[in-house]
Amino acid sequence: MNLKAKYFNDRVCLNVLTNSVENAKAIYDASEGHVLVGILSKNYPSVDEAVTDMKRYQDVIDNAISVGLGAGDPGQWKMVAEISQIIQPQHINQACTATGYTRALVGQEETIINSMISPSGRVGYVNMATGILSREQTPTEVPVRTAIQMIKEMGANSIKFFPMKGLSTRDEYVEVCKAVAELDFMMEPTGGIDLDNFEEIVQIALDAGVKRVIPHVYSSIIDAETGATRIEDVEALYEIIKKIA
Repeated sequence: MNLKAKYFNDRVCLNVLTNSVENAKAIYDASEGHVLVGILSKNYPSVDEAVTDMKRYQDVIDNAISVGLGAGDPGQWKMVAEISQIIQPQHINQACTATGYTRALVGQEETIINSMISPSGRVGYVNMATGILSREQTPTEVPVRTAIQMIKEMGANSIKFFPMKGLSTRDEYVEVCKAVAELDFMMEPTGGIDLDNFEEIVQIALDAGVKRVIPHVYSSIIDAETGATRIEDVEALYEIIKKIA
């Protein structure tokens, strides 16, 4: 199975959602393969049904699948890990505390696994309590560089900084990007990203020296009637990427 898709050499790679094989293929073509196509575990009643359906996507989009939780729901952590063990996707979204379990289950180092952490409200610190139990407790305030090193130790490749709420957490995001660059990690800004703020959000990471940025652009480019990601918006985002990266 191909774990070296086109995006592996990209400094910026899109991550967008899909609701059908046809929409996924159109997304892949519109971005010339420089994309990870998100399929949410939460949309399936069981691991077996998810695996059966996701396998339909693999050949069509060169296995450029990003297995998702579903709105960052940590309750999906085990389902995400078990789906990923079987289909061996290019990319996995995971709650911070489930990162090590997931890396062990997929059994290889090539798949990118992100570790979901949240803004803490304090510049230079992040909240690592994003698991199904820990999120119900007092949020943590861990120095971002310490958090990154802990996440590396758990087998992740990337920070998923969620929910960013667009640029409302800009100061925190800037500091996280600096730390990610300094410690040779990957950055996945997520939450409230749209066509208007996309360029600035990505540029902040590039200016900080982040080696690979995977911005997640979700609800803002989904057609409310069809539930499909708008291909014209994918094209617009890809043009921005080609311009700045």
